[in-house]
Amino acid sequence: MSMSAAACVGAAAWLLGGHHYGARRARLLFSGGGAVTSAPPSWERATQELRRLRGRLGAEWWSLAAGLLLALLGASVIPAVAGAAGVPVLRRMRLARGAGRARERRADAVIGLCAALACEVRAGRQPGEALLRAARDCDGLGEAQAAVIAAARFGGDVPGALAVAARQPGAEGLLGLAACWRVAVDQGAGLAAGLDRLEGALRAERDQRADLRAQLAGARATALLLAALPALGLLLGSAMGADPLRVLLHSGAGLGCLAAGALFEGAGMWWAARIVRGAEAV
Repeated sequence: MSMSAAACVGAAAWLLGGHHYGARRARLLFSGGGAVTSAPPSWERATQELRRLRGRLGAEWWSLAAGLLLALLGASVIPAVAGAAGVPVLRRMRLARGAGRARERRADAVIGLCAALACEVRAGRQPGEALLRAARDCDGLGEAQAAVIAAARFGGDVPGALAVAARQPGAEGLLGLAACWRVAVDQGAGLAAGLDRLEGALRAERDQRADLRAQLAGARATALLLAALPALGLLLGSAMGADPLRVLLHSGAGLGCLAAGALFEGAGMWWAARIVRGAEAV
């Protein structure tokens, strides 16, 4: 066990600093650039390499690392297989959180676009010119900005272009902007007043979502605590000298308990997530 751990530590140390240090030494020697010290990489360099590796691979790979560690401690391949199976699940969760944050940023940008457009209209500019200036200051149009700007500049179908841009996640407020534009241009109504009402409605909807997330924070924390209880039980059992890994991984009764516990743990997490998603959808 100690030889395996030493080998892992040595390989990690070479990956973190040895390879880059050797490459830097060779570059300096061939370029004739001064003396090269033979000091090992510092702890700060190792920390930077770990952060870079974590940012490149993603947090889901810690599941595989934990599985490999438990596999070494318990002398079984089951934790490694479970850790590898958890990588795609955690990646999907990470991507979903990233998509949610991008959706919220785009919704905020749409609100800023409405406010900027209302200010430009009040300044006396025509709707087309006002939209061009507001779009340059705000990123509310997202990937459809070029199409909307072209429609506004050359007299195209601006409401249609805004409706297409509203298909982006988080940009649903552009449908209201398209309606305000159509009413103002076709019927001569005040565009600034409609944009003010639209901005207020979008802000109220955003505040409501934020309040809902605050109310669901307790439910999410409870679900995470319940998910971490098995790991706490393993730590307590190891501290008491019961060797729970050997019992779970090398006995029939332990394997049965492990399978049943994993099944109930997965079902509980799925049910908690379903409750949270249902509340957010409502």
